[in-house]
Amino acid sequence: MTAHETDGKLCFVDSNIWLYAFIESQGPDKSVAARSVIETNDVVISTQVINEVCINLIKKAMFPEDKIRELIDGFYHTYRVIEFDNEILRKASEIRSQHTFSFWDSLILSSALYSEAGIVYSEDMHDGFTIEKTKIVNPFK
Repeated sequence: MTAHETDGKLCFVDSNIWLYAFIESQGPDKSVAARSVIETNDVVISTQVINEVCINLIKKAMFPEDKIRELIDGFYHTYRVIEFDNEILRKASEIRSQHTFSFWDSLILSSALYSEAGIVYSEDMHDGFTIEKTKIVNPFK
């Protein structure tokens, strides 16, 4: 499934996709694909994604704090942001118990399920794997 085939659908975008969109030097083709995912879908993220994006932009792209604050504000202004609660954390634990996902990936999946996103775009997880009604898609394949 390509980004084009999923245009306009509610999707959860993992931090690695955001980093490719923001840092072109990590791979120009991946940057184009990442921006396409973000621009052509109804995107939802979590506070975890914001945290991961910010720390990596500080480390890898030397983003100054004023730009980080603008980015944070932009995320909250533009996208639905899922914040963890007991339900999301418990669901992540269930996902870890039933599948082979890491703690952090389980939180991503739990947040995506909570948001009712049909797709999780991630380079790091099991491409094509479906959990409940949510499918993991690597937009770079």
